[in-house]
Amino acid sequence: MGARDISFASFNLLNLQLPGDAIYGDRDGWDQGIYQRKIDYTAATMALLDADVIGIQELWAKEALEQALTEGGIADDYTALVPPDHNGKRIVCAAVVRNDMLVGTPEWITDFPPEYVLKSGGDDPQQDFIEVKLSTFSRPVLHFQVQPDPRTPAIHVFVCHFKSRRPTQIWRERSWYDKDVHGPHANALGYAISTVRRTAEAAALRVLVTNIVKGSDTPVVVIGDMNDGKDSNTLNILSEQPTYLSPLSTGGGDNALYTAQTMQEYRSVRDVYYTHVYQGQRESLDHILFSQEFYDNSKRRKWAFDEMTVQNDHLNYDDHKESGTNDHGIIRVGFKWKPARGTTS
Repeated sequence: MGARDISFASFNLLNLQLPGDAIYGDRDGWDQGIYQRKIDYTAATMALLDADVIGIQELWAKEALEQALTEGGIADDYTALVPPDHNGKRIVCAAVVRNDMLVGTPEWITDFPPEYVLKSGGDDPQQDFIEVKLSTFSRPVLHFQVQPDPRTPAIHVFVCHFKSRRPTQIWRERSWYDKDVHGPHANALGYAISTVRRTAEAAALRVLVTNIVKGSDTPVVVIGDMNDGKDSNTLNILSEQPTYLSPLSTGGGDNALYTAQTMQEYRSVRDVYYTHVYQGQRESLDHILFSQEFYDNSKRRKWAFDEMTVQNDHLNYDDHKESGTNDHGIIRVGFKWKPARGTTS
């Protein structure tokens, strides 16, 4: 691997918490045996990934992450990024970054940016007024910068975890929920609420990305469990649906984000990419997106897409709460430093 090459990974830890500490409503949490199996699995997986940047979701305890790095034999090679005030009472987005790559101080973004507004009277006289008052991310988005080499530009990295697709439990709403009235429709209403929340989070993160990439040559990578597929509205909002099939080094979108899944599909005989299994349905919910500085056909390319790998064999077994494995596939994407002709190298 060249000094200016770089790799990214996404790893949902499935509630990595210290043994005996509460996980949501489960006050007892993991027992010691399962906890150690989770540490063993996490440690071995991270060591095998050997990625420069690993975006993490569902971390409860910083100490557990540090233990995994130590037992994986890579603690001296990486810096763990966890909120400094984190007390293990909630899940957070985190990351581990290869030493000497981190630039500046990481931040965790809770509030939506001021430019975010979802309010409209509609563009059709038959439409009613709509307003979404949501103003915060379910899980704060981690934002930091890395630089693989002094000769490369710094890269802005976002790590996110959007609202899940499971229906919101509206029976908890004491102010309006009526079992007889709303009970028969609880799933439909709950799914709609979750979709609105996830859509709003995607739009808010899109605003944050646009503020960095539009009209600039600043490279950006977005890593996360987005709880939606690459052709979903969630990903369409984030990516702005760029065109891929342009001649070499002539394309690229100023405000676009490209998906590693699509780039890998163009190099594969068939699409076998999935990161989640639910009721036998295999889906891709975890993604790594990147700006035109990483897109092969961009005239502003700095890095070229090398390969995406997915560790997902463990998803064929629904034993994650006993085996210590997680319930998402782990994806890794590598890029080679290969600036397009005519760009500064």
